[in-house]
Amino acid sequence: MSATPTGTTATTRLAFHDVLSDDGTRLRAWTNDPDGVIDGPTVVLCNGLGTSAWAWPAFLDPDCGVRVVSWNHRGTGGSARPDDPDRVGIEDFAEDGLSVMDHFGVERAVLVGWSMGVNTAFEIAVDHPERVAGLFAIAGVPGDTFSTMLRPLRVPPAAARTVAVGAAHVLRYGGRLLSPVTTSLPVGRRAIDVLSHSGFMLPVADPELARLAVAAFLQTPVEWYFHVAVHTSRHPRVRLSKVRAPAAFVAGTWDVLAGHHAMRSAAEKMADATYTELRGTHFLQMEHPEEVHRLLLEFVRRVG
Repeated sequence: MSATPTGTTATTRLAFHDVLSDDGTRLRAWTNDPDGVIDGPTVVLCNGLGTSAWAWPAFLDPDCGVRVVSWNHRGTGGSARPDDPDRVGIEDFAEDGLSVMDHFGVERAVLVGWSMGVNTAFEIAVDHPERVAGLFAIAGVPGDTFSTMLRPLRVPPAAARTVAVGAAHVLRYGGRLLSPVTTSLPVGRRAIDVLSHSGFMLPVADPELARLAVAAFLQTPVEWYFHVAVHTSRHPRVRLSKVRAPAAFVAGTWDVLAGHHAMRSAAEKMADATYTELRGTHFLQMEHPEEVHRLLLEFVRRVG
């Protein structure tokens, strides 16, 4: 099935596929190349938790130069919830990523991780190094993500983890009261203007795609989103000595969800990694799509 949003600045087409993960969970996978006409390498996108294709303006440009394959997380964006509701950790997402790669016939590729997707990408790289040509990490750290939150506010890691995990637990159990409101909120251009001047997000390059991204994100019930978030918070820091693939880290100076200090530290601990810091927030690929995409294309060319 193909989909074309109206009102966007690019001629956007996506194809969606049903893919079964190893435990039988049905995933809604997608690609930006429904007709197989993109002349370029394939990258596998491990997306931010509960986010969609609309958060990636550069990938939705038909002239982006890369074929993207990705999927929506369990219980979000048309993907089914697993029979075992606790199978929503990073290890399960890594299995999902491999199932999606198999479905699209991708033996080996650069993995692009954003936010919690960086955890997923590094988990795949550790357990299945033969499938990973490189790791392009945007606004995310390879494990123990919650300890890096709130860094622009100078909150110590232990305190940040306590606050973030505690808030996730509260919303996990209390979210049922909020979901009827959040899932029916109208998301218009004014809402995006307010959000993108809030400090949490800076002005975006394509407000219409941002509107679609936010609207899609809000369709996930609050209690389910934070149920998944609690499970992902348990993913420990990846032992970077086990990662053999080259990596590129792209961090936002004012990112309150994945501290740039931890990203820089991870890059310094790896044998073959670069670090770039952009003046942005957690949503770099929406705020600086051309710059982020340029960095990705350079990385893909470097790793072959």
